[in-house]
Amino acid sequence: MITHGPLNIESFVEASFGENGYLLWPVDQTDAWIVDPGFPPQSQQLTDAVSTHELTLRAILMTHCHADHMAGVRTVHDAYPEADIWAPRGEEDMLIDPHANLSALFSNPVTAPPATRSINPGDELMLGTLRFVALDVKGHSAGGLAYYCADAGVVLTGDALFASGIGRTDFPGGSFNQLISNIREHLLSLPDDTVIYSGHGPATTVADERNHNPFLQEGFVP
Repeated sequence: MITHGPLNIESFVEASFGENGYLLWPVDQTDAWIVDPGFPPQSQQLTDAVSTHELTLRAILMTHCHADHMAGVRTVHDAYPEADIWAPRGEEDMLIDPHANLSALFSNPVTAPPATRSINPGDELMLGTLRFVALDVKGHSAGGLAYYCADAGVVLTGDALFASGIGRTDFPGGSFNQLISNIREHLLSLPDDTVIYSGHGPATTVADERNHNPFLQEGFVP
């Protein structure tokens, strides 16, 4: 567990895809979110952590709905059926369609219960007393979102931006130019010391990615 000012973040890595699932809750509060629950056992680890910390799970939140980021939604929701399911607008069908979420390609079809709320870029989301803003980072997927908490100085970027990398853009709905444009406009515009928690790999900062990410340097040609 890492504490960023008023926010606690605990991460769990899914072994097959190296996907990061996150448990978020405000310091000295009990409301919690699970973000991007993946294949078991990670999804079970996330639900166990909710119990261990004696939290109340308010929502299961997706940055995008590719299979490795939503495969654990059903496990989590079965354990906490009162929790809402929040998905980016335009990707709701990916929760219920294995072809749309790409799991059918791996002969391991995955589905989840339908979304109870669709999130748009610019929407404000409250976790206890903490305010998050949904940022448009589509380009890896058709509707991808990042979630930024200014008070904590953190942003969850899903598969849009990694330490020294960016998300693939060859999946349906992907666009390299759109992804780079959204990263520059909506992520690199955040304060330099903002900590980036991505969908795969270690945490990084906005300054590090602006200065060192090879995909974001002038003259880069894909």
